[in-house]
Amino acid sequence: MMSQTGDLTEAKEPGISVAWRSGEDVSPPAQPSMSVVKSIQLMLPKDAVYQAGSCVKGQVVLTLHSTLVDPIVKVELVGRGYVEWSEETGATLDYSRDVICNNKADYVHKSKMFPVKDNWLSAGSHTFDFHFNLPPRLPSTFTSKIGHVFYYVQASCMGREHILAKKRMYLRVQGTSDFPRENKVQSPLFVETEKKVTYNCCRQGTICLQIQMENNIFMPGGRVHFTTEIDNQTGKCIKSIIFALYCHVLYEGFTPKTERRSRVESSVLLRQEANTQIVPFNTTKIVSVFNLPPLLSVSSNMLEGEIMSTQYELVSIVHLPWSLTSVKAKIPIIITSSPVDSDNCQMQEEADSVSQE
Repeated sequence: MMSQTGDLTEAKEPGISVAWRSGEDVSPPAQPSMSVVKSIQLMLPKDAVYQAGSCVKGQVVLTLHSTLVDPIVKVELVGRGYVEWSEETGATLDYSRDVICNNKADYVHKSKMFPVKDNWLSAGSHTFDFHFNLPPRLPSTFTSKIGHVFYYVQASCMGREHILAKKRMYLRVQGTSDFPRENKVQSPLFVETEKKVTYNCCRQGTICLQIQMENNIFMPGGRVHFTTEIDNQTGKCIKSIIFALYCHVLYEGFTPKTERRSRVESSVLLRQEANTQIVPFNTTKIVSVFNLPPLLSVSSNMLEGEIMSTQYELVSIVHLPWSLTSVKAKIPIIITSSPVDSDNCQMQEEADSVSQE
């Protein structure tokens, strides 16, 4: 199952109750003698979701056992994505084999080296402030069995060409969409599915399923309101209705021979079940609400150079065990998000780059 909000497996961190967390330890193997670095910490707000275009602000705290000469203290912001899956080829021949399809993308890579006065640091703790401006167009943090999009901040300390310590902390980034919000559908959306069903061997009836909503464009963390109407024109009782929000992801990759391949995977993002008793020859309305996660991939079509695209669909399902069938009504859902205007952070970042030259 795909996850829209989770970190990558290697990015998971133990829960920390304080307002800051230090990140993942990716320090190199210990040097032959005791390292002069006691610890290096990354201080960032806990559980923050960063909007594309926003500013990532934090601190690097370096603690030394003793004096460090000619240190290089650096912090980096990195964002990458990759997809990989295997598929069978040659099935129509006398043999078949699995071919690995993959693809990757680099979204952001920025670094900052901290100036050190007189090229030495004394024993004790030293704090370095940093900020990075995220690009305005980014995909959201995402992970599934096939694809991953991840972002992290990494701090490191070097001395005499040796890496003495590293810390890495993964970020949750909300991507942005080019979907024109001014084109919102103003009139209510309405879909209807009608199906004839057979029951009690020879009897027939009709089930009519309708979904209605004011609009189908939502932001991450928003609330999806919709009304379902079931018209039961059979002699049997309907006992339950299932509502589900599906996420369909199209992945694009290449074989070792650079042949283009694509694959679609679907998962249930949200699900509800309404236990009801819709008696024969009666109509019932059900009002439902889905609370969207605060971090979601935005709806998109596959563009040149992208490794994946996402579509959403709201589905209402009436299962009819006495007829060995079901009735479904589907309506597309659009998830969109606009980039944050962070001119102040951008100006400060440019000023810092000038001061380092």
